Amino acid sequence: MHVIPGLKVLYFGTPVVLISSRNEDGTANLAPMSSAWWLGQHCMLGLGNSGRTTANLLRERECVLNLPSSGMAQAVDRIAMTTGRPDVPEHKAAQGYRHVADKFALAGLTEQPSDLVGPPRVAECPIQLECRLVAHHPIEGPSVQATAFHVEVLRTHVEQSLVIPGTHHVDPVAWDPLIMKFCEFFGGGANVHPSRLAEGWQMPTSLETAVPVPAGRSAERP
Repeated sequence: MHVIPGLKVLYFGTPVVLISSRNEDGTANLAPMSSAWWLGQHCMLGLGNSGRTTANLLRERECVLNLPSSGMAQAVDRIAMTTGRPDVPEHKAAQGYRHVADKFALAGLTEQPSDLVGPPRVAECPIQLECRLVAHHPIEGPSVQATAFHVEVLRTHVEQSLVIPGTHHVDPVAWDPLIMKFCEFFGGGANVHPSRLAEGWQMPTSLETAVPVPAGRSAERP
């Protein structure tokens, strides 16, 4: 039976992304977010208008999308309630946010130079995407003041162990992204069911190494 609960948050689950951008003074800003989706070599990012990342993207028009593995949850969580803005917005202060100038240091992560854009990559992230801004669109309503950013991926950096040998594809079994569902972290990497879509697109995979998940059990937690 279905019910109509009037959900307050539609946050069903997406990969966590650490966005690195450049501040006006040239220093790096780092912000976790998970409102992102990809299509081809392009990505859409949903960001609140009050954040430092939004201001940096509009001004510098470039960023790096760093995708952490599930094992990096603690590092991401350390900067989850921080902002790069010295003047912490009132609504964020009420939620418990605080200003942190060097979020790389707080997270315990390492800046790594990018090839094509100014912002640094996060060395510890297995996947890093250098991007430039293509367009931005306002998202406004009674409960949201945000911007949808359309970015183009200029260059991808992938940990070698995640690339299927002899291909240009990431192994979906080896890649264990940090997922956020309703503000909670999830990971695991177990494959739960064969994908007809992957077969139709002739996507290479190593599913023979996947661990079957018994019926009735979740693959999201070991």
